[in-house]
Amino acid sequence: MIHQLTPGVQRQDVFPPPPRTLLTGVPAFLGRAASGPYTPQRLTLWPQFEATFGGAISGGATSGGAADGFLADAVRGFFDNGGTLCHVVRLPESLSHVEAVQDGLVALDNLDDVDLVCAPDIVAAVPWPVDDDPGRVIVAQRAILRHCRERGDRFALLDGIPAVDPTVVVDQCAALTGPDGAYGALYYPWLGVSGGDGRLRYLPPSGHVAGAYSTADQRVGVHKAPANTVVEGAVDLQVHLAAAEVGTLYEQRVNCLRALPGRGVRVWGARTLGADPAWRDVTARRLVSTIGRWIERFMTGLVHEPNDVRLWVRIMRELTAYLDGLFQRGALQGRTPAEAFYVKCDHETNPPAVIEAGVVVTHIGVAPTAPAEFITVRVIHGASGVTVGVA
Repeated sequence: MIHQLTPGVQRQDVFPPPPRTLLTGVPAFLGRAASGPYTPQRLTLWPQFEATFGGAISGGATSGGAADGFLADAVRGFFDNGGTLCHVVRLPESLSHVEAVQDGLVALDNLDDVDLVCAPDIVAAVPWPVDDDPGRVIVAQRAILRHCRERGDRFALLDGIPAVDPTVVVDQCAALTGPDGAYGALYYPWLGVSGGDGRLRYLPPSGHVAGAYSTADQRVGVHKAPANTVVEGAVDLQVHLAAAEVGTLYEQRVNCLRALPGRGVRVWGARTLGADPAWRDVTARRLVSTIGRWIERFMTGLVHEPNDVRLWVRIMRELTAYLDGLFQRGALQGRTPAEAFYVKCDHETNPPAVIEAGVVVTHIGVAPTAPAEFITVRVIHGASGVTVGVA
């Protein structure tokens, strides 16, 4: 009880404990900059980039030429599209293209709040002078996918090659598909933005798409597909795809950007590069990765506790409460929590040999919701008139 000596209004500051939630939609940007440190820099506003790294290099590609750096454009696109926090790593110019990316990935190892990785300069029209390997784009993007898979808690947003012929991007996608592919998504074509001089400039889409991811996470959660979202700042596309071309590309796991009449430029797809149907959707991969991050962060306090039934019950209680929260927010499918997930930590998962080894084994099963990619409206013509229904 608080005893006040003088009648009146008294102010008391109360600092509640931080909520047991994770911040998601936090990208790390790797690329070239005019100046600044080569260590990761935490940014919450676009002007911080200019103050730290000195702005853009050569201003991005134009309709009549090319440039050698897109990092500044990507970071600005992220903030313009609702992003709130990112990390930026300036890559050393002295290293080859692939070596610089690998060096930047090593610099990210100690950051625990990053869950997205973007490297817009990989597909820059002008390669770095020290690297003439024609397959450098694929090698560098594979390195990012491998990094995300080995970490298990990050997702790569990769840029399609700026080719007018979509089959080039299909080949790029095929080269990236593999065990690591489920930890990344590919976006095409490039975005057209209006430059300060009024000229149209084309940029890789990953920075703007990262902003769409961040916005979807803030408003709904990682289970919200970052698609059918307006790309702020984009006024055109480098390639205008017909509906049939979009369908062909999407079947090959390429996420397209479309200019829809009256609706602006939109992200139109949420497929991973994974060949396994279980990890086809971006939402499923990111949801499971986020669950893993939560377990690692908020259950470390149970380490070194006595390995007995009381610990197992506590583990099940903590995990059940967290997964039930995901179910209530619509992240898991099912009519009841029992249909949406299960947690098992008992004598079956922890036989005597496991206990003797000092290990606690818990089985978790979840049913992520799938995005409604295809909506069919049936128009039935009958003698009594026309009936419209959604199937």
